[in-house]
Amino acid sequence: MSETRRVPRGRTAGRGPGVRAVAAGSVGNFVEWYEFAVYGFLATVLAERFFTPAGGGAVEGLVRTYASFALAFFFRPLGAVLFGRLGDRYGRRPVLIGVVALMSGATALIGALPTYGAVGALAPWLLTLLRIVQGLAAGGEFGGAVAVLTEFAPPGRRGLYGAWQSFTVALGLLGGAGVTAVTAAALGTERLSAWGWRLPFLVAVPLGLLALWLRSGLTETPEFLERTNTPEMKLGWGALVLAAARVTGWAAAGYTFLVVLPSYLQTALHTGFAQALLAAAVANAGFAAAILPAGVLSDRVGRRPVLLAGAVLVVATALPVLGLLRDPGTSTLAKALALAGAGAVVGLMAGPGPALLAEMFPSRVRWTGLGLAYALSNAVFSGCAGLIITEAVRRTGNPDVPGYYAAAACAVSAVALLKRAPAEGSWRHRPSEEAAREASWRKRCE
Repeated sequence: MSETRRVPRGRTAGRGPGVRAVAAGSVGNFVEWYEFAVYGFLATVLAERFFTPAGGGAVEGLVRTYASFALAFFFRPLGAVLFGRLGDRYGRRPVLIGVVALMSGATALIGALPTYGAVGALAPWLLTLLRIVQGLAAGGEFGGAVAVLTEFAPPGRRGLYGAWQSFTVALGLLGGAGVTAVTAAALGTERLSAWGWRLPFLVAVPLGLLALWLRSGLTETPEFLERTNTPEMKLGWGALVLAAARVTGWAAAGYTFLVVLPSYLQTALHTGFAQALLAAAVANAGFAAAILPAGVLSDRVGRRPVLLAGAVLVVATALPVLGLLRDPGTSTLAKALALAGAGAVVGLMAGPGPALLAEMFPSRVRWTGLGLAYALSNAVFSGCAGLIITEAVRRTGNPDVPGYYAAAACAVSAVALLKRAPAEGSWRHRPSEEAAREASWRKRCE
């Protein structure tokens, strides 16, 4: 009689991770991106409440709001290193629990902050401090979530399971847009500006509690447990730079079309608040719809070809999409399709992106490596997107600035994706590590 092997909790023989494992690995991303979406969608209100003293201009306040937004992104690399080192050394589970508690707590506190009218210049500093805390937590969240999802994934399915990280990002963005839109519709502009803006941030309390409950039942990933006694490894800086360049377009195009869009439509095209939120919801719906199919496709044809297709499509379509939005003769349906298409193209990059990053780094430094690469690209090209686009449009008067910004970043990614990392081989080559993963997986499932 063959020996019966114990299958780790949360998994069944011959199958991928259980529903709870996937949910626990990706729920923190939902909380994180829900908050970032709410902050982006309420940027004009926050500018008025925190960054615009009496007599200050609306655009000036918006620029300051986005400056605070960008500052949080520049703390992401620090969070990626801090929490990544802890997660790579002591385990995925305990660090992921701490990260999501930090993120949800800081988000809820934003909803309780006094405004400029109550405490003066202290208000923007308090908001910025909480944004820094969120930046640290977000920097740690991505690497840990992707490590958990891809390390629990069965052989040949990393693209799909890694895509759940991006899919919950889409759900978080949609959730932020939906909660903000419902709050605005229920309260009206005046009450939303006075106190209603707090409610979407306070929703982070129940979301955080749910995330903590899910992660408290998460077990360590098999790959982490199996390499406990392996020697320390150093992070390869060449792989780090290449990885960051590869996801630059994903970062820039994602924030341009999915987060910055509502404020851009209001300030540059003078669209109403409700219409701007609806436009963002349509773009995010297209984004969400494309992510999982893109992850599955990358399992069949490779990560780089799918990401490259997305980057090239952004370069080709960014300016035409903005032209359609500005054209008063364009029908509402055509504008909706253009927005959904723009979101879907970003989803084409976001689907295989997590798995591509995970496969560029060995498990000993995976959380740190992929988290830092992602954080660096987002710090420069996502965190600064709102600030750069708003200021550039204000100075030049050119409404095509967002299109040029997204296209330029995707051109950088396209070049980086054409360059092959040492372990990747040809387009459809499966990394050598995959064979070992498959043997280990089969052994555990016997």
